[in-house]
Amino acid sequence: MQLGWELKRLREKAGFTLAQAVDGLTFSTSKLHRVENGITALPKVADLRLLLERYGLDDEEDVQFLVEIHRDSLNRGWWAQYRSVMPSGMATFVGLESGARTIRAWQPNVVYGLLQTERYAREMLLGAKLVEETTTEFVERTIELRMERKNILTRTSSPTLLWVVLCEAVLRRVISGPDVMRGQYEEIARLAALDNVTVQILPMATATYRSSTNFMLLDFESPLPTVVQSDGAEESKVSDKDTTVWAFTRKFDALRAGALPPGETPAFLHRLARETTAP
Repeated sequence: MQLGWELKRLREKAGFTLAQAVDGLTFSTSKLHRVENGITALPKVADLRLLLERYGLDDEEDVQFLVEIHRDSLNRGWWAQYRSVMPSGMATFVGLESGARTIRAWQPNVVYGLLQTERYAREMLLGAKLVEETTTEFVERTIELRMERKNILTRTSSPTLLWVVLCEAVLRRVISGPDVMRGQYEEIARLAALDNVTVQILPMATATYRSSTNFMLLDFESPLPTVVQSDGAEESKVSDKDTTVWAFTRKFDALRAGALPPGETPAFLHRLARETTAP
């Protein structure tokens, strides 16, 4: 993404269209478009140098900086070993999630993935196993991937800042049984106690705005743009368009304003746990 953003900025500064930029080179306008949008990488450093020369970038220090980014972009991420259990587009999303500086998320359907316990995730996947015709290997590998994704919250170097708004209905929707739910409440409370994690709960009885679908806003180090990931009825979408980012930022701000203050989350979870154990 960073390399693509820089190449797009340099191309536009030089006044080139996509067609003019690739004229006489060994790749197409569609290839360059995908590179600029962070969807794919340039396979050869020689292609990168030709583009930079065409755009008039002659400062060797700047060129070398972009060459290093290019080399990093060709490295396989830790999530590559899970590609067999990832639906289309998820590898891109996990890569974005892993590199995000901050994540703002709304989840009205299930406990947000980075907050899930292993037991909760397993019971949820097993409950769908027959209907979705998945294998036991798929279930276990998906759980492994989900648990590894959580490491971005507790890593020692630059842990991701996470702010999640959960619908109360998610926490009251029982997965498997009381033991699983009590463990899940405890895990949310544990993570919410971290300095880099904020969890708010939107009560069902509160008359306020709520989005029917889940979404995430992912922020990166400058100069990378903010990215929105949203789930529709049939597919997941990722966009960095300003209008889309603004729209989802307004949605998140409204959800955050309508939810209980973060300081009330532990008491709310404790109350849910008591209700779950009640006869």
